[in-house]
Order: sequence, then structure tokens, then C-alpha cells
Amino acid sequence: MHVLDNIPLHIDRQFLCQSLRIKEGSERAAELNRMIEEAESIGRPRGMYREAYIDDRSDSGVIIEGIAFESRVLRINLETAERVFPLVATCGRELEEWGKGFDDMLLRFFADTIQATAIGEAFRVMIDHLENQYHPGKVSPMSPGSLDDWPISEQVKLFRLLGDTEKIIGVTLTEGFCMIPLKSISALIFPTEVDFHSCQLCRRENCPERRAPYDAHLHETKYGKL
Repeated sequence: MHVLDNIPLHIDRQFLCQSLRIKEGSERAAELNRMIEEAESIGRPRGMYREAYIDDRSDSGVIIEGIAFESRVLRINLETAERVFPLVATCGRELEEWGKGFDDMLLRFFADTIQATAIGEAFRVMIDHLENQYHPGKVSPMSPGSLDDWPISEQVKLFRLLGDTEKIIGVTLTEGFCMIPLKSISALIFPTEVDFHSCQLCRRENCPERRAPYDAHLHETKYGKL
């Protein structure tokens, strides 16, 4: 098990201003900068991951260290893989509690964006660490709930692979399988010869979390009808 429990938080102020369409030098920019300074001093993004081996495959899923995951897409993506890396990363409870302290809707939106930036940074650092430790080559992530084919209820199985996430990094699952803190990421990281994003198989339009366009050709030729 690898635990990164104090990932440095450094936020690109200029990039964040541009993404939020805030004019540099303005009063709003000054407020955002103050919030970023607070977040960087308070925030403690963290995460954990481990190496896990695939035991067997079925038509509808894979068995990883005795735990059966049900997803045809995951089964196809792991066709030639021998191992995967279950991973959970979070912005941390410190930033989540900090964000709850803002009553103004705009400031809460700023805080939410800062938290999202923190979890993105934590995920990037963890992938870099994984690649330096295991040298798996090109990797892609797949998260429970990202597709109808792999429902969010499968979170329980992924967390079972990792162990006591609450004790180690402070991440818990609700009865509805959502993570607390909300700005957390869970995924199976797997070796792949080509980049894969669940977004490529998702038809949902205008999704703010979209990372790649829907690929109808990929959907039909590789994954068939889901």
C-alpha cells in the first residue's frame, strides 16, 4: 500500500482567474487570491493506492484478488492486463470544512473550484508516483459510476481492495455510495496501449466533467451495445 498523506497544494492563480473569467487586478481577483492563500495553508490533499492482481475474467466482468467486479467495459479494458491499481484521492477534510464557512454563493463557488483544483493536483501527483514506482507504461483510469455499465454501487468493492480508507486518508462512503469528502476520486488505474476515458462512451451532453468527446465508432466497434 502506498499512502501520500501530505501532498503539497500549489494553485496556479493566473490559470484559475482565466478559467473563472475573473479580470486580474479586480476586487474579485483579490478575493480569490486571498481564498487561494487560505486554502494552500489549510489544505492537505492525500491519497492511497496499491497494486492488485487479476484472478479471472467472465463475460461480464473481472475478479480481482477474489472480488468480482461487474462491468463489460472494464472486462474489455483489462483484456490483456495482469494487474491494476485501485486508488482513492481526496482534497481532504480540512478543505471541505473550510469551504463550508462561506455563506456568499459566489465565494462558495470559488471554494468549490479550489477544492476541485486540489483533488486534480492530488490525482496527478499520485499517478506520477505510481508510474515512478511500477513503470506500467501508459495508463488510464476507470471509476465506478462513470458509466451505466459500471454502477456506483461497485465503489464498495473498490474500497474493499484498499482497506480502511477512513482511518488512513479520511475518506468514507455514504449509504448511497458517494464519497466524503465530496471532492474525492476513486478509480482503477490500468495499463493500456491507447488512452481511455469513460466520457468516450457517455452520450450525456453539456457535462461539466467531460474529459473527451463521445466516440460512437469506438462505442460500436470495441464495446458493442452496452
